[in-house]
Amino acid sequence: MSAVDELLERARRELDRVDAREAAAVQEAGGLLVDIRYAALRERDGTIPGALIVERNELEWRLDPTGDHRAPEATHHGLAVVVVCNEGYASSLAAVSLRHLGLTRATDLIGGFQAWRAAGLPVVPAAESQ
Repeated sequence: MSAVDELLERARRELDRVDAREAAAVQEAGGLLVDIRYAALRERDGTIPGALIVERNELEWRLDPTGDHRAPEATHHGLAVVVVCNEGYASSLAAVSLRHLGLTRATDLIGGFQAWRAAGLPVVPAAESQ
């Protein structure tokens, strides 16, 4: 097993990961879906309606409720946050990083955006989301 695979396995032990339907339920209940995919993937595949778009390299600064650079949606440490990447790998590492910031309900979407789309959940085509 590679070092990154071991890191991913350790990270996932810290999370209660959710599937696409569970992620939609979190959003419906007032939780936050955070799309960390890079622009080219969003332009190619579209976006999840209502998801906060935050590039991975800004995630911790934008989601820290105590930070000066936080997104308005990052209101408190108890906020339910589901991190979404393309296929559900980078999002696991990102969600653990948010947990280390004190966001105790941070997790990620198993299978990422591709699983969301495959589940037939709403997607805003790239041309409409710009």
